[in-house]
Amino acid sequence: MTERLFEGADWDFHTLQRITDACEEVAKNDLGLDVYPNQIEVITAEQMLDAYSSVGMPLFYKHWSFGKQFAYHEASYRKGLMGLAYEIVINSSPCISYLMEENTATMQTLVIAHAAFGHNHFFKNNYLFKQWTDADGILDYLDFAKTYVMQCEERYGRTEVERTLDAAHALMSHGIDRYPGKKKLDLRAEEKRAGRRRQHEEEVFNDLWRTVPKGVAKSKSTLSLERRRKLLGLPQENLLYFLEKSAPRLAPWQRELLRIVRHIAQYFYPQSQTKVMNEGTATYVHYRIMTKLHQTGRITDGNFLEFLQSHTNVVFQPEFDDRRFSGFNPYALGFAMMQDIERIVTRPEDEDREWFPDIAGKNDVMGVLRDVWANYRDESFIAQFLSPKLMRQLRMFHLHDDPEERAGIRVDAIHDERGFRRVRRELARQHDVGYIDANIEVVDVDLSGDRRLILHHHVIKGAQLNETDAKRVLQHLADLWTYDVSLIEVDANDKVLREYVVSPRPITAAA
Repeated sequence: MTERLFEGADWDFHTLQRITDACEEVAKNDLGLDVYPNQIEVITAEQMLDAYSSVGMPLFYKHWSFGKQFAYHEASYRKGLMGLAYEIVINSSPCISYLMEENTATMQTLVIAHAAFGHNHFFKNNYLFKQWTDADGILDYLDFAKTYVMQCEERYGRTEVERTLDAAHALMSHGIDRYPGKKKLDLRAEEKRAGRRRQHEEEVFNDLWRTVPKGVAKSKSTLSLERRRKLLGLPQENLLYFLEKSAPRLAPWQRELLRIVRHIAQYFYPQSQTKVMNEGTATYVHYRIMTKLHQTGRITDGNFLEFLQSHTNVVFQPEFDDRRFSGFNPYALGFAMMQDIERIVTRPEDEDREWFPDIAGKNDVMGVLRDVWANYRDESFIAQFLSPKLMRQLRMFHLHDDPEERAGIRVDAIHDERGFRRVRRELARQHDVGYIDANIEVVDVDLSGDRRLILHHHVIKGAQLNETDAKRVLQHLADLWTYDVSLIEVDANDKVLREYVVSPRPITAAA
């Protein structure tokens, strides 16, 4: 008779080891997963709240916004207005999974299967994480960042450090590279090169700004537009990188803080593009592992029913007219698509053979899924693998709402071939960061005049920036640049829609 992994709800660390070994056996032998070494840590509710406040990172520098988040989440949790996640998993090597100590043995099995093997495999194998993250170096780099910020606070004062970090955090979503370069990020090397790099950049920086006329009047020796843009690396969509390299009055330590925030923002960039795939992968993996453990008698019927109740809650998708509806649940959509791919691979219908000729009837479920997990992001995954049958099952449709049209809202796609393709295309676009994130880039600097920094926001389908938020963020940008900043919103025909101009606050002003 097969030995049970545990009896009842109680567990100890020996039980967690047995659970991890059993999940690993299924993950590697049955599913063919390739994972980083695992590090399992058990934390309290307060520690989980603390992890929430610092975006789930085990090491982080101190900042007042983290304390604000902790107070908010703690108050909501104590009042019963929110629950806590069963786990948090870190994209690092070893892959760190934090488990809540309040979890039952069944729930610990679920979250180990979900995080330590599902998320872990996705982190290690998806092409975006390979391009943009350094799992081996992230923990050491976070330790360096924490130490460096503390040293800056001691040397330059907490107020000045917070002022710089406030501005960097405000620009964090526009401090990433969206296209891979020739060189893969190596965070350990970044830490070692920090001092030498700062000295070199100061020399390059001085050569550039020596060409700027001292007076306000224009000079014949002014750099040509083409030459100026080339020296400054324009146009540039990574605002933090541009400021780090070109802001005229930033001290070396401030440039290093911008670099730290920029690297951390880049670390999270793949996660914003793979929410559906990442959670769908982990949910599919934990479902397969838990099912196998139940089939082999490692967990009881009661344990499996407890798991199914939690699993059902995780993949619940409210209907469009349900008051709880707030869009597609990434767990529900991702898991449904993974299961649908399994159906197409093993039990295809004629419709599937027409839509998915490369995988229909291939009879290698895990081979197909591992390839999908490695080579797609949410937008391309939905555009490629959302099937007509799943669209009918989820009763998807597309509404067209154009404020310039007086016809009002209309159903723009129904359940026919043309409608299926329209629904799939529009849903994929909703997960395309290039479409949903504001496209803002630095286009020029008035070196011959008042040194104003000029940015363009390319407006898509009339989606202009919120005026209040735009001015607040531009204020932080102007404070780092130390001269006026102009943001011009333009449409697809380069027609100017709106312009914001913000001046920097005095350096002595409170952050």
